[in-house]
Amino acid sequence: MFAPLHIDEELRDALARLLDGLPPRQAAGAVERLITGYRGNAAGAPVLRDRGDVVAYAAYRMPATFEAVRAALDALADRAPELDPATHLDVGGGTGAAVWAAAAVWGDGAADTGGARATTVLDRSDPALALGRELAAGSASAALRGAEWRQGRIGSAPGLDAADLVTVSYVLNELPEDARHSLVDAAAAAARRAVVVVEPGTPDGYRRIIEARGRLIGAGLRVLAPCPHSGACPLEPGSDWCHFAARVSRSSLHRQVKGGSLAYEDEKFSYVAAVRPGADGGPGGTPAAARIVRRPQIRKGQVLLDLCTGPDAERGGLRRETVTKRRGPAYRAARDAHWGGAWDDGRDAGGDEERDGGQDGGGR
Repeated sequence: MFAPLHIDEELRDALARLLDGLPPRQAAGAVERLITGYRGNAAGAPVLRDRGDVVAYAAYRMPATFEAVRAALDALADRAPELDPATHLDVGGGTGAAVWAAAAVWGDGAADTGGARATTVLDRSDPALALGRELAAGSASAALRGAEWRQGRIGSAPGLDAADLVTVSYVLNELPEDARHSLVDAAAAAARRAVVVVEPGTPDGYRRIIEARGRLIGAGLRVLAPCPHSGACPLEPGSDWCHFAARVSRSSLHRQVKGGSLAYEDEKFSYVAAVRPGADGGPGGTPAAARIVRRPQIRKGQVLLDLCTGPDAERGGLRRETVTKRRGPAYRAARDAHWGGAWDDGRDAGGDEERDGGQDGGGR
C-alpha cells in the first residue's frame, strides 16, 4: 500500500529548475508583490496573472503547502491504514502541491485496481494549471504524470466529480462565506472515502477549519484527525486555536524574500481529515485515543504532554499528562513524541510522523 517515491526531492529539483535563468531580484520582487496582492485582495479574485507570477509564487509557496498537506494526509493514513485511494480530486489545487503530497503518502497507485491513481486538479487559474502539468510531467510518479488539470470556478459549481479522496487546501481563505459552505458541502458529497481540508495555522484559519469540520460531520462523515472524536472542539473560542507545524527546507528564494540564514522554516497549518463510514457500517478508520496539541516539554525524568482527548466526562477534553521515567516504554515513547502526533499511552507515539521524519517545528 505505502510505496512512497522520493517525491519531496523531485519537487524541490523541479522547482529549482524553474528558477534557472530567472534573476533572483525579479523572482523575489514578484513574490513580494503577489503576497501583498493576496493580503489585500477581495475574496475570489485571482491574482496569478501569467507564467512569471506562477513560477515565482510556486517556488516560494509550493514546498510549504506540500509539507502541510503531506502531514495531514499522513495523519489520515495513520488512522485509516486500509485507505488506498484509487481516485483523487484536488479542489483549488493550483500547481498541484496536494497531489504531490498524495503521491508521497500513498505512492503511485491503488492496490485494488493495479493501476495508477486517477488524479484530477481543479482550479480557476489556467497559468497555475499549466505550470502544474509541466511539473508533473517530469515526475517518476505515473499518478502525477497522468493527472488531469481542469479549469473551473471554485465554490460556485453545484457539484464535484466523485472521488475516493477529496482535498481542499489553502482555498477556503480565498472564498466568501457562502462559497466556503458550498465548497465544503460539495466536497463532502463527492468524497467516496475521505475529505481533507487544510488552512493556514492562524486563528482565522482554525475558525474556517472548525466551520468545515461541522459541515463534514453534518454530512455524515466521521473525523479521524487531528481530533480523536467528532464531538465539539474543547478549545474555548477566542482563547486558543488548534494548529500544527511542518518543517520546510528553505530555498535561496525563501531566504531572500524573508531574510535570515536558517536552512528551514516551519509552516503552521490547521486541518481536518474526515472519512465516510464503510458500506458495512464500519467506521472507516479509528481515531487516536489522544492528539498531542503542543510541543512536548522534556524535563529531567519526565515529559509533559498537552493532549486533546475529546469530550470525555472523566478525563476532560484537554489535559496535561506527565509521563515519568518509571513508566518505562511510555516514557521512552513520550521522549520521541511530536507536536501533532497521536498518543495512546505510548503505543501510538510518533504514529503518522514516523513516515516523514516528524513534524515538530518548535514551540507553540
